[in-house]
Amino acid sequence: MLSKFTKFEPEKMSMKENSIYKIPCLHICTPTCTLVCMLVCTLMCLFVGQAQANHLLIPMDLTQTNHLKAYGVAYNALKQGDEIQWLLNYRGGSFVLPFSSEGRTECLLKGVSFEVLTPSRLNAIVSEISQPDMNTDAMKLEKAPKIAVYSPKEKKPWDDAVTLALTYAEIPYTVIYDSEVLDGKLKDYDWLHLHHEDFTGQMGKFYAGYKHMDWYKEEEKVNTETARKYGYTKIAELKKAVVRTIRDYVNAGGFIFAMCSATDTYDIALSAMGVDIAATPFDGDPMDPEAQSKLDFAKTFAFRDFKLETNPNVYEYSNIDMTDVRKVPQQDDYFVLFEFSAKWDPVPTMLCQNHENVIKGFMGQTTAYNKKLIKPSVLVMGETKSVNEARYIHGEYGKGTWTFYGGHDPEDYQHFVGDMPTDLNLHKQSPGYRLILNNVLFPAAKKKQHKT
Repeated sequence: MLSKFTKFEPEKMSMKENSIYKIPCLHICTPTCTLVCMLVCTLMCLFVGQAQANHLLIPMDLTQTNHLKAYGVAYNALKQGDEIQWLLNYRGGSFVLPFSSEGRTECLLKGVSFEVLTPSRLNAIVSEISQPDMNTDAMKLEKAPKIAVYSPKEKKPWDDAVTLALTYAEIPYTVIYDSEVLDGKLKDYDWLHLHHEDFTGQMGKFYAGYKHMDWYKEEEKVNTETARKYGYTKIAELKKAVVRTIRDYVNAGGFIFAMCSATDTYDIALSAMGVDIAATPFDGDPMDPEAQSKLDFAKTFAFRDFKLETNPNVYEYSNIDMTDVRKVPQQDDYFVLFEFSAKWDPVPTMLCQNHENVIKGFMGQTTAYNKKLIKPSVLVMGETKSVNEARYIHGEYGKGTWTFYGGHDPEDYQHFVGDMPTDLNLHKQSPGYRLILNNVLFPAAKKKQHKT
């Protein structure tokens, strides 16, 4: 479980701050000598300041000029072997990195705001956030997680908000799909993102509008060939095998993050193992007439008691999603992040780090979740209370965790097939995208070792 993590304890610093700033002149100075002394003094001050500047603070409040690139700086520091600190609820969830000229240069090149910390300043910050009456804390991040994105290989980075965010933040990832999952490659990765997939095997319920399109026919062909490669006669059977493998990955300690339709369809597929829920256009035969009654909600991660949408011409999977019933005007579409205890609930605190707690809503095939259908054990981290829907939820399964985030693109309110990609250079401070990148970094937190 991830209920306890190693917290940061500042090392004792023996260096005295501002110990050398004046050099006494032992003779009568000429103007030239005075100028030389001043130059020497200045150089000495710079040298001492550099020696004392042993940490960089990357603020994540509104003073930060590029929040998204800041995650890439933090990730790169981990990749270089540095141990960094995530200051939970301190200035928007700031990062502290060991000082290096390379790190400073990287921040300058990427337009990431930073501050130089002397040992005394760092100790003062740690002392402040450790106060019992402050909802703040420091968390060690020790290892850069190896990242995989479950996505069709022909998809471009801008087809999915997570790959767009990773690419913009310059965080490396590997694209994998059904073959890699079924061939046992998941064990090579710490964190897995599920691209907006349809795990029910119904081709995204795009049948009514796109069945004659070349891209639809090609996806159907590729999925059918992959199913046959692994001994399955239907795409739905292939996807259920993938779902089971991912479930076992999480159970063994993996972290998954999903958005849009990859969230509810994943749970629907878990509930329908051994049940045919695909209509004739998707697999050549009718769905089981008793499919609804055969769903096993005990097997799902997040949802229960949902009703399937059985019409193949309706662009919806079940009543989990609120897209068609929410009736929220765009100008009023916001959701609120919950505040958690940094000292006692570090996981949801990490996942909700932001400089804003009211986030602009955005739509997708799966936009938001009906709160009545969410299991009691699930943690709701963001909601639109006025329509009783959840937007951002989290839970544990076995030794691992999952996080579901409704909607397609945090900076594209209603994304359509073929739309132009979002330019994140125009959204460097996006609080909606920050939630994605929080999920990328939190697996780097060090678990406490419990005595047996």
